[in-house]
Amino acid sequence: MNNLSIIILAAGAGTRMKSEKPKVLHEISGKPMLYYSIKEALKLSDDITVVLYHQALKVQQTIEKYFDNINFVIQDHENYPGTGGAVMNIEPKYEKTLVLNGDMPLIQASELKKFDLNATIVMSVLDLEDATGYGRVILKNEKVVKIVEQKDANEEELKVTTANAGIYQFQTSFLKQYLPLLSNNNAQKEYYITDLIELAIKDNKTLKPLVVSEENFKGVNSKYELAKAEVIHQNRIKKQFMQNGVIMRLPDTIYIEETVQIEGESIIENGVCLLGNTKIINSIVKTNSIVEDSILENSDIGPMARIRPKSHLKDTHIGNFVETKKAILNGVKAGHLSYLGDCEMDTGTNVGAGTITCNYDGVNKHKTKVGKNVFIGSDTQLVAPVTIEDDVILAAGACITKDVPKGSLAITRAPMKIIKNYFYKFFKK
Repeated sequence: MNNLSIIILAAGAGTRMKSEKPKVLHEISGKPMLYYSIKEALKLSDDITVVLYHQALKVQQTIEKYFDNINFVIQDHENYPGTGGAVMNIEPKYEKTLVLNGDMPLIQASELKKFDLNATIVMSVLDLEDATGYGRVILKNEKVVKIVEQKDANEEELKVTTANAGIYQFQTSFLKQYLPLLSNNNAQKEYYITDLIELAIKDNKTLKPLVVSEENFKGVNSKYELAKAEVIHQNRIKKQFMQNGVIMRLPDTIYIEETVQIEGESIIENGVCLLGNTKIINSIVKTNSIVEDSILENSDIGPMARIRPKSHLKDTHIGNFVETKKAILNGVKAGHLSYLGDCEMDTGTNVGAGTITCNYDGVNKHKTKVGKNVFIGSDTQLVAPVTIEDDVILAAGACITKDVPKGSLAITRAPMKIIKNYFYKFFKK
């Protein structure tokens, strides 16, 4: 559809969201709702215009983190409020213009391609069992002859179950000719895009209905609807991974963000969160673990492990209640109850329970480097910056504050004392 321009309406305040955040920036699977409309639109066109008004700068700056080829237009809301006013003062490049809404995060390019019909206007319609709450679309000989809001519908029209889904494709020449004819002579004193439909019907233009999926064209106007949409989006993400060979245990309990990659026959157990630019390759993520902006290769983590950003685990075992951050672990075992931050550890190294890399001095972060075949005893503190060379044993309870050379044993314990009969003296027994 190289002959297509796309306008995405994202100017509204979204008062029903009851939030300081602009409606289109509320997130689904880790990305703003508007992101998904733009992502799908870019599969069809190189001429994308997003119409902004409410907190316009914030919306634009957020979206520019993801896309650098989008046009932004600020709606003249004071003089031309409403959906019709939103599409004014835009110069589409191509002969057809598709108008989308920024609060439809489940939209898919495959369905938008179906709008490529020969008509002055192609309007999306929903074929519902019950159209209560929707504007009705009255059809005759497969053409749109009337649209009517529920509050204005007569008894016969209320029985109609064909509803307006709110997405339109116009011939661009029609838009340019008819937008100046819109009036705000209504209770809200707004310019409505639906009035273009009425003008087209009046002038015997060709209007074709396109029946679309209610799921794909679901608008989000409240946090309840946001949650319902996210469930649908999550199911799409997880279905794709499972079809590609990933095993998921109780997938309804798993949360995976849009940007996550999973390869090979990985296993994702119940209650897992995979966030950001995480990549899982032939690995097992056990129950209630979190992985964020990290890479796991041929590794297993959890249950209840936390892999924080910029960690890279290869051929590594991470057990329960172990947290890593910016940790490069290659062939390492850390079975339980440890914090490994700002560190590198090499093959054959075993991390005992309660080990901590003390990476923060209150002002700056420092690095710990651990070589191959290092045995770290339980309850060891590695005070960075520090380097532990290959083939080293760190005794349990050690506080390591300086580099340890290859082949050494490091012990930092006070001698143990035993005072006989002290119990009886202390408790006077």
